[in-house]
Amino acid sequence: MIHRVRVFLLPTLLTLSMVVLGVYSILGLTTSRAHAAGQGQPFTHQKSNVVQAILDSGDAPINLGDFKNPPSPICSTPTSSDKNVNTDCELTAPHNETTIAVNPTNPLNIIASANDYQLITSSGGTIKETIFSRAHVTFDGGKTWTTYPINYKSYIATGDPAVAFDANGTAYLSTLGFLFSQGLGCCTNPDVLVAHSTDGGKTWSTPSRVAHGTGTFSSPGIFNDKEYVTAWGNGNAIVTWTVFNDGFNGITINNPIFDAVTHDGGKTWTAGTEISGSASFCIGAQGGTTCNQDQFSVPTVAADGSIYVAFESLANATTGRDQYLVVKVDPTTGQRVAGPYKVAGLIDGITDYPIDAEGRQTYQDSQFRTNSAGNITADPTNAQHLAVVWSDMRNSTLPAPSDPYKAKTNSDIVVSQSKDGGVTWSAPTVLAASGDQFMPWGAYDASGKLRIGYFDRSYDAANHKFGYTLASETSAGSLSFSSTQVTTTLSDPTQGDRWFSGLTVNSNFPHPSSFTGDYSGINVGANGVVLLWTDMRNTACFTTRCGLGEDAFFALAA
Repeated sequence: MIHRVRVFLLPTLLTLSMVVLGVYSILGLTTSRAHAAGQGQPFTHQKSNVVQAILDSGDAPINLGDFKNPPSPICSTPTSSDKNVNTDCELTAPHNETTIAVNPTNPLNIIASANDYQLITSSGGTIKETIFSRAHVTFDGGKTWTTYPINYKSYIATGDPAVAFDANGTAYLSTLGFLFSQGLGCCTNPDVLVAHSTDGGKTWSTPSRVAHGTGTFSSPGIFNDKEYVTAWGNGNAIVTWTVFNDGFNGITINNPIFDAVTHDGGKTWTAGTEISGSASFCIGAQGGTTCNQDQFSVPTVAADGSIYVAFESLANATTGRDQYLVVKVDPTTGQRVAGPYKVAGLIDGITDYPIDAEGRQTYQDSQFRTNSAGNITADPTNAQHLAVVWSDMRNSTLPAPSDPYKAKTNSDIVVSQSKDGGVTWSAPTVLAASGDQFMPWGAYDASGKLRIGYFDRSYDAANHKFGYTLASETSAGSLSFSSTQVTTTLSDPTQGDRWFSGLTVNSNFPHPSSFTGDYSGINVGANGVVLLWTDMRNTACFTTRCGLGEDAFFALAA
């Protein structure tokens, strides 16, 4: 059984005596190992972070509309030629779950996005906050970034952003949209939204509602989660997501993968279509072989216009381990036309990771939640050549102690490739390194070489601090890699976080981060590989306490 609890974004700041207007919080979903085995969703299939509003009375001299409908552009960063550039120019608040895309018609035009929190204190001491997926846009290759808003109309919050360009330079930004009943608690289940831009990210359409959530977090209904978008050709895009079909008390009945497509630049979308299918290696939520216990879908477009979608699916109800699957879908309708095909089994189960205080998978001496997911990417030089990347614990000491402060973890990046359009896959290849590597994202360059960006703790012998690494295939299709550290400074999520850090579990690690995001992003353009990650190098001060911030940092690599 999954138990929902509230895990506040700023728990050290918010007390019951405070009058709070418009403060948002992360909703954690917890379980124990005893609960997880064979009941509810495995760790990696629990619903991702979402937000809830606490709307109350207050002095509120600052209008929340300043956050919700700001002027456009909002602000710009100073121009910088540094190797690592902070893309954020807004208020002192966190950014995480990064995504990035390069305009194929102008490689100097790049759009990035993230969970973008806005936080301020009024003159009366009231804390106000929103979270909206903004567009961070550059037209000089990443030296200067301007933040542009998207008008989300009645939506109170968004999350899980993704960005993509089609071949003619139309940009798409997908996210989840949340609605709340003021004063009635949290929350209506989220919609899947996609906005589009035809001027490189300066102006955006009112987002289209591609899928509608129904019910609330604690009632029967449809909870849409973890959408991702990609695009191709002239006005074509596809978005995929997980549909959690919930029963009473919000308990998940099943969770297959859906998609929808557009062929008019994002103005209209097809109805959502279930694409995860069935196979002998799948475990149906109600028995049988339906592949309907899924999460973390990502689509990709092959060189011949074929569309493939990769996702994780439960492989073993006892261990909680998953498997990566791939389906092929019709570019016109979004209907599944082939698969699912099995890529590989994952070592990501109930006893493969230590568990944080919120009941989620984590790493050594840490409290930030993690998962094994990565993505699928297609080789532009060979329509039959695909790769799936992920991270798991196959080289760690297993079973892992439940207590992260007793565990010694070694998560590695893993990759498998297909040379026949996803039908068969190579044995998993591990990018072995000391310490933990996690949340990878892969992309092929123009020469057909696979590039993979990921968080990397191998730079710290204590396995605490992370940098961001780019692994580059030495020759096309070889699955042999060289690696380069992209970050110029390391980040420490084990202690001293300013934002997601209300619970100190071990006194040797005060204020550990409980959330650094669930993914990062890279993309390839004519000028090289663009990378965007959650970085904690900067000090963030808010009210009476300072600590490490969370900012979306950018780098360009050859």
